[in-house]
Order: sequence, then C-alpha cells, then structure tokens
Amino acid sequence: MSVKDEDWKKTACILCSINCGLEMTTGGNNGREILRVRGDKDHPISKGYICNKAARLNYYQNAADRLTSPMRRKPDGTYEAVSWDTAIKEVAAGLQAVKARHGGDKIFYYGGGGQGNHLGGAYGDGLLKALGVKYRANALSQEKTGEFWVNGKMFGTGVHGDFDHAEVSVFIGKNPWQSHGFPRARNVINEIKKDPARSMIVIDPRKSETAQRADYHLAIKPGTDAWCLSALVAIIVQEKLIDEAWVNKHTQGADQILPYFKRMKIAKYAQECGVDEQLLRDAAKRIANASSVSVFEDLGMQQNLHSTLGSYIQRLIWLLTGNFGKKGTINTPIPYLALNDASKGSVGKKNAKGPRPKKVSPVTGSKIIIGLIPCNDIADEILTDHPNRYRAMIVESGNPVHSVSDSQKMRAAMRELEFSVVIDIAMTETAREADYILPAASQFEKQECTFFNLEFPRNGFHLRAPLFKPLEGTLSEAEIHTRLLEAMGEIKSQDIQRLAWAAKTNRALFATLFAASAARNKKFINYAPNILFRTLGPALPEGSAEAAVLWIVSHLFVKGNREYAARAGFTGLLGGEKLFNAILNGHSGVIFADAGDYSESFKRVKTPSGKINLYIPELVTELVKLEDGFSTMAPEYPFILSAGERRAETTNTIIRNPAWDKKEQMGTLRINPDDAKAIKIENGQEVKLSTKRASVKVTVEVTPNMQAGHVSLPNGVGLEYIDTDGNIVQKGAAPNELTASEDKDLIAGTPWHKHVAAKIEPLESVA
Repeated sequence: MSVKDEDWKKTACILCSINCGLEMTTGGNNGREILRVRGDKDHPISKGYICNKAARLNYYQNAADRLTSPMRRKPDGTYEAVSWDTAIKEVAAGLQAVKARHGGDKIFYYGGGGQGNHLGGAYGDGLLKALGVKYRANALSQEKTGEFWVNGKMFGTGVHGDFDHAEVSVFIGKNPWQSHGFPRARNVINEIKKDPARSMIVIDPRKSETAQRADYHLAIKPGTDAWCLSALVAIIVQEKLIDEAWVNKHTQGADQILPYFKRMKIAKYAQECGVDEQLLRDAAKRIANASSVSVFEDLGMQQNLHSTLGSYIQRLIWLLTGNFGKKGTINTPIPYLALNDASKGSVGKKNAKGPRPKKVSPVTGSKIIIGLIPCNDIADEILTDHPNRYRAMIVESGNPVHSVSDSQKMRAAMRELEFSVVIDIAMTETAREADYILPAASQFEKQECTFFNLEFPRNGFHLRAPLFKPLEGTLSEAEIHTRLLEAMGEIKSQDIQRLAWAAKTNRALFATLFAASAARNKKFINYAPNILFRTLGPALPEGSAEAAVLWIVSHLFVKGNREYAARAGFTGLLGGEKLFNAILNGHSGVIFADAGDYSESFKRVKTPSGKINLYIPELVTELVKLEDGFSTMAPEYPFILSAGERRAETTNTIIRNPAWDKKEQMGTLRINPDDAKAIKIENGQEVKLSTKRASVKVTVEVTPNMQAGHVSLPNGVGLEYIDTDGNIVQKGAAPNELTASEDKDLIAGTPWHKHVAAKIEPLESVA
C-alpha cells in the first residue's frame, strides 16, 4: 500500500543526543504504532539523515511494561493501582513530611529528562524549589562533568567540534559510527574516508567501526588514554610544532604547563600506552600541520582512569596548534537553554538570589559540578547514619538502579529511603524499588525537545509535536509537577485566573500581567514554568501546552543574545515572541541563533582575562604521577571489562520491549580470539564473568576487533521485562551489577565503567 505525503508526520529520534529530524507514519494496533520511519529532509541540522536505530522506535513507544495507572507500594512489597487524585495527594504529603522532619535539602532529585525528553525537567524545577531540594544528579554527572569542569577552567563555557569541515578529526574513546555525537555522523565519516585531503585519528583499544575507517588508529592499552594524549602533546612541544603566535595572542598559562611536557620521555609514554612511537609522532605531526582540527572525547575515556586529566590534556593538543575559533575547529556553541543553567534549576529565573547548592555533597564531600553530585556517591549519601543523609528521592525519566555503578548498593539505598517516587513511562528497575510510580506520557505523546543544541555558527532547536494522544491513565511531566504544586498549596487557582484570561485574549496583555505578577510575588518566578503551563498552555494550539515554558525561554534567549538572534531573523522588541512562534510552527525545527563568523567563539570565552587558560594547577599533580607508569589490576582479575559498549543492535535503556532482538543474542561478551583460545572457550559458549562485585552468565562473541586482555558488554541490555505469563524476566547481563561505586575519577567522581577488572571461566569448569 502506498503512503501519501500527508500521512508522514514530523518528529525526531530520541535515541542519542543529536535527535535527528524524522518523519513517521502511524497506525497498527489501536492506531498507536509507529509503522515507517524516514529522515526529515526539511530539518535544518540533520537534513534527512537517519541511522538504523530509528527503526526500533516503536519498541520504545509500545514498551512491554508501560504503566497506565499510578502505582503504590503495599507493605508486602507488591504494588496496587491508585487514582491520580490519590497518588498526587499522597506523594505531595509524603514529600512535604520529609521536608518538615528533616529539611528539603534531604530530598534528592535524579534525572530530569532523557536524550530528547527535556521539557519535563523544566516543569519539575518549580517542585524542587517548593520543597527546598538542593542536591541532584543525572546521566551527565556520570559521563560529562569532568569535561564540563575542564571547560569551565579553560574557557568558562562549553565547546564543540566542527567535523563537517575539519581537515583532521580526532575521536578519543568515541565511536561516532554507533554513538553519533554530531549531525550526520556516518555520512561525515564516509566523506572523510573518501577525501585524500582529510584524515581521521581514532584513540581506542577496540577496532571499532570508526577505527576501521581511520587513517591513524592509536590502539592504546585499555585505560592509558592519559599517557597517549600526553605523548602527543610532548611531541608537539618538543618538536616545536606549537603555533606560538596564536598561543601568545589567545591563551595564558603556557609558560606554566609546557615545562612538564618538555621533559617527558616520549618513548616511555608510548610504551605505557602500547602505541608505536613513530605512529604517535606521525599522528601528532598530522594534527600540527592541518589547517583545521576537531576533537571529540566520549565515554571510552570519560568513564575510565584519569578521565578528567584526559579531558584537559586533549585540549592542549588542539589549543597549542591553534585549532579554535575558526571553521573546521573547536568553537563555542550558542545554546537556546544552557545545560548548566538547566541543571542548576534556573529556567525562568535569571541571576536568582537565595541559597545556592553547596559546592560539595553533604556526606561524602564530593565535588559538585554544574549543580550535579557524582552518581557514584548517591548510595553512599543515603546508606549512612550521617545527619545530613538524603531521606527521600524523586526520580524522573531516569533509571539509576540500572545505570549507576553498583546496582546492588543502589537498590539497598532506594529501600533505605523514608520516601521515594519515580516518574516514568514504565515499571523500570528503579521503579520497582519506589514507594510510588507516576506514569508519564511517552516522548511521542506530548510536545518535547532536547536542549543538546551544540551547532556553530548556526544553531537549531526542534520542538516535536505529539504523534499520539497520551496513553490512557498517563500524564505529561508538566501536568504531574503542576498538580503536585497545586496539592501542596503553592499554586492556587485565584493566582492564575486573570493570567489565563489574558493568555486567551492577547499575548501582549498576557506578557504585561505576567511581568507584573512576577514583580509583586517573589514565589511567582519560582513556579514560572508551571504557571505558564496552566495559563498560556491552554491558549496554545491543541496539544502544545507543554511548550508554554519555551515562551519565557525564547524571550530570555533573545534578550541575552540580541546580535545572534537578529542574524537568525528574530529582531526588535518582539524578537522573543517571533522566536517562540517560529518554534511552535517550525515542525522540522528552526535556526534560532547565527553567530555570523567562527571568530565569534573568542568573544564567548568567559575567563576573567578573556583568554583561554592552559594551566589547571589542580591537575598537575595527577599529570606528574603519570611518570610512575601504568599500574595493572589485580592478577586474579586478568581482563579489563568495558561495561557498556554502544553497538549496532543496542541503543539505550528507554527501549523496554525485547521483541527487537530477533536473533536472541542480546548482550554478548566480546573477547579476542587469542584470549578465547587460552581459556578454552568458543564463540557462542556461555561463560561466567566475574568482578570483585558480582558474577553473571553471558554468551561469548569471539572477535579480532577486541584487544587481548580487553572484553566488553553492551549498554542498553540487562533490563527486566514482563513476559506473556506476567513473570519478570531479565534479558542480557546488566553491566552495573558488575561495577563498583568506589572506582571513580579523582576530580569529578565519574565512574570507571570502561575499566573494570574481571575474570572469565567456562561454565563447565565452575562447580
């Protein structure tokens, strides 16, 4: 049957941070299935690009364990369905009781949105303010906070590469063929491969799909990124490949950091990381001689030994060679809503006064970066008799029992809490430990978006319209949070009636009354997103209520970025209104910022001096320690396990319907042929994989793409499902049953998921 053009509905992928524009047809069972998927050629960023993973989105939309009623835990540990009125009343009372007994700072918040589910977090901000919540974490605080901290020290802002135009692209612990990270990733990789004037350098122990296409594959020993990167910097320094004029003009601190690299023994560092010295020298010279270089680091390094140090050293490579602030290099994106602002809860509130979250966590004293505590510390912040321990937890669009290190400890922590509530679409592993579960609408049943907007000089934002009405019995996060605030007495109908009338009458009148209300009532601005949802939301086109918060975000963006907004067409006193309307009507997304020229990146450096800082004293001690060499793990665990590898058949844990696994081979353990031969195991054989924390049974996949001594398990598996008989079954090995919370980065506390000491035993040899 042919598909008419009008049958295709515009939306976006939600399986990685890029959120490529898509078009879908729907129908099937009750009209609620995603039938066909293709790239949206009208999307200003992805331009019709699509990868194979988008074809699985129906398995997310129709998860095997979606919830259609709020659930309440009974004394025997089972759950019962309750009405929304009951759930909202009891959850509000439970959270308020914890606040009254212990203080709102004892309520911990985890989550706030997935790869494309960010609007809910904006509306949750009001609830957190009402409760006095100070501490939070999410996926970023077990992945990117070390990198964010380094960016803050060096630039005072975030940076991102321009791989579309780079002469040399460098990927560190990154496999963009599978994990993307920039638009049109596979197309760009193929373009680089075909162009003799361009090169690709991959630093990765594995021969990943990207490494297979690289001109230079620096196949380091697992965990030795810092030695490899240090060697590259040392070569640039010692062979006088530095762009001295550029460094002198745009940076400070070179004279303090360069002596450490001048005395480094390159041959020794090459030996430590396991890469031929000449290959390192060739790669360093290729970088230094290129007209443009872009670099992308990812979880292979960021969840490994010396990860924050690695984030620092790799920036020295492209800064010393002048690869910033021009086409094809690293630049400073202009965000629609800055991630650090969203994490700190500043939506609708600029230069907010009042108490700020402490810079360290209350029990373990761990560093707080962009308002987030390290995920590895969450359980330890609960499982203690410390007076400042967390007593309650709100989990929204997150699954820490599965995704955070040490699942056993995280389960115990959830059970130790006095009160817990999970807001999610399904009965996740974390939901099974909570007191209440509030079922949310899926990402395709409401207006949604992502704030991972990183392109430069032109940046785009995409508000996705719903494909379906919310599943009966579910509510959007915006509705859930607003109802909780109303139940707590923080938002009263009389406070918003006049605004609701004005929103339906005239947007300019509404803006005037909204500003006046905010000036009169200090609390008003705390709940601005929720008030907008209740007042402006109903006045927007049907199905657009969740977009109401973007009205104020649009106005704040234009006010703070007039030049960039004007170049994108949003000028004058009504620039914010124009941007909001464009977002509402731009079903394929809209360009909201245009920097004009790459040199604008220099203006966006926010250090006190306005120059890029090359010297971070807090990391020098760790840098010097590299001279002692790489320490191997305990001999009883001879393998290094990467617990969570992105593969062609896996995406992330929001897909909770195992029907996609047609081959019934979910979650194999990849191992080198020589290792398999040495321990006498074969492809397809089941083995016992053990770490100091636990053991699991897995099926072996023998592949030459793994280095000897290095094994990997995929991400996105090991979930618990409901089978046709109503029983809970687990598919694949859950990686974080094997990881330990104490194994983490010295600075940021990010986990060593990619460097777990392990052993493997054939099952027949195990008693």
